[in-house]
Amino acid sequence: MSKDTSQRFLFENLDVRGEIVSLEQSYQEILSRHHYPTPVAMLLGEALAASALLCSTLKFDGTLVLQARSDGPISLLMVECNSNRQIRGIARYEANHIKATMSVDELMPQAILVLTIDPTEGQRYQGIVSFEGGSLATSLTNYFASSEQLATYFWLCADDKQARGFLLQALPAEKELVPEQREITWQHLTTLAHSLTAQEMLKLNNQSILQRLYSQEDIRLFEEQAIHFHCSCSRKHSANALLSLGEEDAKELLKEQQGQITIDCQFCNNRYVFDAADVTQLFKDGSSAPPSATKH
Repeated sequence: MSKDTSQRFLFENLDVRGEIVSLEQSYQEILSRHHYPTPVAMLLGEALAASALLCSTLKFDGTLVLQARSDGPISLLMVECNSNRQIRGIARYEANHIKATMSVDELMPQAILVLTIDPTEGQRYQGIVSFEGGSLATSLTNYFASSEQLATYFWLCADDKQARGFLLQALPAEKELVPEQREITWQHLTTLAHSLTAQEMLKLNNQSILQRLYSQEDIRLFEEQAIHFHCSCSRKHSANALLSLGEEDAKELLKEQQGQITIDCQFCNNRYVFDAADVTQLFKDGSSAPPSATKH
């Protein structure tokens, strides 16, 4: 099994599809940038897996953003996954208030979860998700159940090495046309999925997971699709941020920071430095090219 993949499966005789996400190298890349406490890392891993699963349900070019805010020990949880299966994420937290035994509700009490779909072309969409039920997976499952979209079930887990996600989604009625029978089928499949343990999820490969859950069903397993860590920050994006300030404010900021403006990417910790010559050149012709180089 590849280290970082999303793999779709389809029940041949039922109106249900699924997806399994595995994140290891990309997850470790994200964790290495910030050295999160274990409870924070695990919740961030679940959010990363959730974003990859959510992207698999959409047919679009663009970026999906999952963001949660709270007044608890974890104040911000934000992950992004785009249509090229590039993923990144970050968490903000108060280290002195984090305990290993804390539940999700204790880490992020009364959190508000915002799901944003930002297509390359077309209108932006935002949905508000109640962070409830004791887990991110339950919150997302409840959100889809209460919306007008097709019924969707999420199963998420993570440890300090990898993050996994499992999704079931009802399809438009083609094979089972009686609503009562469709509901029975859905309850049966989700009940079996709920029996999957975190240990099984983290240890078994995709084919073994499906065999463990649905040995009596005819399932088509599609090819794996690679996922990888990628941060969209760049020197050009940082220069555009300075341009948006205006020349007068940018030069005032330059004075305040003793002749050198430093812009840090929150996601990957890359650092972009602009000195007086850079700022002058930037407002002269809009160029963000050196003399200053990107610093890490």
